[in-house]
Amino acid sequence: MAQITTGTWTFDPTHTEIGFTVRHLMSKVRGKFERFEGSITTAPVITDSTATATIDLVSINTGTPDRDAHLRSSDFFSVETHPTMTFTSTGVVEKSDTEFVLRGDLTIKDVTRPVELAVDFLGEGQDPWGGTRVGIEATTTISRKDFGIDFNIPLEGDKVMIGDKISIIITGEAVLAQ
Repeated sequence: MAQITTGTWTFDPTHTEIGFTVRHLMSKVRGKFERFEGSITTAPVITDSTATATIDLVSINTGTPDRDAHLRSSDFFSVETHPTMTFTSTGVVEKSDTEFVLRGDLTIKDVTRPVELAVDFLGEGQDPWGGTRVGIEATTTISRKDFGIDFNIPLEGDKVMIGDKISIIITGEAVLAQ
């Protein structure tokens, strides 16, 4: 059974990254979201723990301003009417002391779908400022079409410019509330 201090943990935005990868033509494009907030509430029985996150879609950063502006447009996220994506956990499955499956509901553009994140618990310890931190890494793959994001450009040979599958990776630290 995993040993994690019971309490509410808030993600430290300076030590957390929410990133993604998507196929584009014959390569992959990577990006991240610069602004987000999230928390984990750990329970005495780890499988009773919960997690939530809100991601500011306006803060998308792929390193190319024109592409980022296009991703904010109605072709993709429609940030003027849907500025955030949210995640709310619905359950936790403990696979080992350091591996979990976090089940939850992901909402993008008012479409909510269940997702499962594979979570690696990287440890708990004290930081130099008197706080207690945990480290996690979580991954999942979603279909963007499942969330109504289906813009594409057809290419020769029944191919398309942008892949449907989005790989998401969250690497972060969360701080225990004092």
